[in-house]
Amino acid sequence: MANPESLIPYFLYSCYTDRHYEAEQFVPEHVLTQVIAGSLVFYSSEGRHELKSGEVIFAKKNQLTRALKYPGPEGEMKSVSVFFDQAFLRDYSAENSPVDIIPYSGPSFIQFPSETLLKNYFESLSPYHHLQTNKPLAVLKQREALLLLLHLAPDLKNVLFDFSEPGKIDLEEFMNKHFRFNVDLRRFAYLTGRSLATFKRDFEKAFHESPSRWLQQKRLQEAYFQIKEKRRKPSDVYLEVGFEDLSHFSFAFKKTYGVAPSLV
Repeated sequence: MANPESLIPYFLYSCYTDRHYEAEQFVPEHVLTQVIAGSLVFYSSEGRHELKSGEVIFAKKNQLTRALKYPGPEGEMKSVSVFFDQAFLRDYSAENSPVDIIPYSGPSFIQFPSETLLKNYFESLSPYHHLQTNKPLAVLKQREALLLLLHLAPDLKNVLFDFSEPGKIDLEEFMNKHFRFNVDLRRFAYLTGRSLATFKRDFEKAFHESPSRWLQQKRLQEAYFQIKEKRRKPSDVYLEVGFEDLSHFSFAFKKTYGVAPSLV
């Protein structure tokens, strides 16, 4: 398997030669990604997303995802991503006068199936795949991607130029949607608009037990359902529900249900 390699600033080129499963991925910045070869399947709180060769997706920052990368007939899965970091977006906003922002209620992921303008844009990046390049050129291509995105999806200005931190949101709703993502408590706290101490306090008020214990029990319940009712294999389930390794999952499962997950 080839490892992803960032070749120019603000861009990430990835290449995999076998099926690759990313247990967790946090999206720290807004990003526009095209699959060049193979396919990409990923899961978020909004459901399942699948991208085939030539398709493009925009992902809003501060999202939790889980991805599967499949090589195509040519034996590789390739993708390229353009990141829109906050410093770049603030500079753009200042140069073009502040944008009037209204609350955004649309999807966090927007898919563009083989759109011509974006197809031509990503093809224009190909000469730089194997070159280190200077920052001014990278920023120019980054700005071009931003302009195309605003042209194709104007409402995204309310996402891209919203520089506020995550606000305090409903903790129960968020955790019930995101318990399968194996991230540390600090990440959960940040995404729910809380300090770690406030998160722990609010969590125990809402669920009447500690976050760690609740997360483990919730993940085990989901695993039991998948194995018992959906007849899935433990080896296909443990990562999906938020465990890091199969042995720890099997130990916790047997301790809770009195039987190994393979015998359910």
